Amino acid sequence: MTSPIRVLVCDDQMLVRTGLVTIIDAQPDLEVAGECGDGQAAVDLAGRLRPDVVVMDVRMPVLDGIEATRILAGAGVSDPVKVLVVTTFNLDEYVYEALRAGASGFLLKDAPPSQLLHGIRTVATGAALLDPEVTRQLVGRYAARIRPTDTAAGDLPLTPRELEVLLLIADGLSNGEIAARLVISPETVKTFVSRILTKLGLRDRVQAVVYAYRRGLVA
Repeated sequence: MTSPIRVLVCDDQMLVRTGLVTIIDAQPDLEVAGECGDGQAAVDLAGRLRPDVVVMDVRMPVLDGIEATRILAGAGVSDPVKVLVVTTFNLDEYVYEALRAGASGFLLKDAPPSQLLHGIRTVATGAALLDPEVTRQLVGRYAARIRPTDTAAGDLPLTPRELEVLLLIADGLSNGEIAARLVISPETVKTFVSRILTKLGLRDRVQAVVYAYRRGLVA
């Protein structure tokens, strides 16, 4: 029998946190490993409990969700924890920063329970979870502010076809849509995506989108 996906819930609003815990614990394949109300507690608990997924709010006391995400899943973390950010839409700048910090995806707080559960399961498998259109808006809006401080694009270690696939990922296309656009099989697209992530040292598609915008490959 497969072990349940262990989830740490971190939100400073008790009513919201209780609701998340209730929804998650009602699922036979999910299990709440712990809950807390600030980012520092999330870091401490994640280190002790090693959950499969951390459901993380952004704006919290002591340590905000962005910095907590960076500590748990950021660049250079040897054993990163998968983080699913939940936030309100008007905090989109914070969401972009959370994605840069290493989050595997995000959901809006007003999303239906089915989307939350799907998000947890998706992130637990190692896949990224993001709404392509919303993510494109978020990254496009805030990447220009950060790009000047980043290293110049230069020559990327990608073949022309891999670069083409990277640009389509950044444009919010799914593997199936990329396959249709390039007239190749979805399996071939998966191979290209895997090569791109490996060559660029990226963990998932979210990081690939952010990378493309930061390097000025898309605008």
